Amino acid sequence: MPQKKNPDSLELLRGKSGRVFGAMSGFMMTYKGLPSTYNKDMQEDKEPMFDAVDTLSGSLQITAAVVSTLKVNAERMKGSLTSDMLATDLAEYLVRKGVPFRETHHISGAAVKMAEDKSCQISDLSVRDLQTLHPLFESDVLLIWDFERSVNNRSSIGGTSRVTVQAQIDQLTQWLN
Repeated sequence: MPQKKNPDSLELLRGKSGRVFGAMSGFMMTYKGLPSTYNKDMQEDKEPMFDAVDTLSGSLQITAAVVSTLKVNAERMKGSLTSDMLATDLAEYLVRKGVPFRETHHISGAAVKMAEDKSCQISDLSVRDLQTLHPLFESDVLLIWDFERSVNNRSSIGGTSRVTVQAQIDQLTQWLN
């Protein structure tokens, strides 16, 4: 489509991951049913394994080409951020106050709807507005409308915090060397 602005290569890579995971699933199903040692059904592991290796090899080459030519427009990216992207942070705020996530998820959704009904961003809702949804909202809830803070709060292994990402980079660099 001529109006399309998404990079095709990244969408194709995402599709290839499904193919590789499908091959892995079939491979595991074959091995799961083996009683012991070698059986004739093990000959069925070769095709998906070779296909997965070929797919991964090609995908890594495409990824290298994408990354080497990638130009990040940080200001444009920041300008695209909207506070509704932090709706999960709103739910997590209440989780930290002891409310189960199964409830906070719905409360956060109600806050998104309230903002839509008021034709404003979710971050424009007042503490009083949020308190109509749950009494544990306090003035410190306003601190969650910070994208940098949100990213850095994800500090578990594989998370998005700067420290965690740097640890992943260091680990991969060490592995490559």
